[in-house]
Amino acid sequence: MGVRLVVVDDHRLLAEALAAALQLRGHRVLAVGTPVGSAVELVVNRRPEVCLLGLAHPGEPGACEPVRRIRAERPDVPVVVMGPVSDLKGVAAAFGAGAFGYVRSDERIEVVERALNRVRAGEAAVWPELLQAAFEHLLQPAPEPDDEALRLLRMLTRREIEVLMRIAEGEDTRAIAAGMGIAPSTARTHVQRVLMKLGARTRLEAAAVAARTGLLERASREE
Repeated sequence: MGVRLVVVDDHRLLAEALAAALQLRGHRVLAVGTPVGSAVELVVNRRPEVCLLGLAHPGEPGACEPVRRIRAERPDVPVVVMGPVSDLKGVAAAFGAGAFGYVRSDERIEVVERALNRVRAGEAAVWPELLQAAFEHLLQPAPEPDDEALRLLRMLTRREIEVLMRIAEGEDTRAIAAGMGIAPSTARTHVQRVLMKLGARTRLEAAAVAARTGLLERASREE
């Protein structure tokens, strides 16, 4: 006995092709919808046994909201998400939102069909290895972003940051020394250390690095 379902995807042609293939295999497609936001209304109005939902980027914020809303409004209708398997965060997000199944977006129709039958029977439909990898990915600490401003800030002392601010304002060594209440020779040493740490040959280059990376604005926020 075929599954009664709705098929929804942002790409209309893809949704229609998938629906046609499933109908040829004896399943009853009650509706084909686009965009994915229409899935909730179709599920509520058509009352399918399963919703097949294509998500190109399930890991993006809000992408799995239709899954969550279907789960809230029609908890008796399981959702099978079709999406990329390279985005492990997206796989976990789909299940976190309440999906019962997840299949690769370019999977064979036989595998999609098995997933539909499994979730209709109340079982999860996903490769165990994929689900395990997705949740292991979430449990790993997120790598620190490649933040050049933060990296440079960690190299500079508080006094060197003040010197860089004065360089960016166009102060010369004498003005830096007077403004900070230090000897000109000490100010000169601070300037040379700032240039060295920023990889700059001149004060102008140092000011340009500070402007490009937003280093000084970052320093102000973290004070």
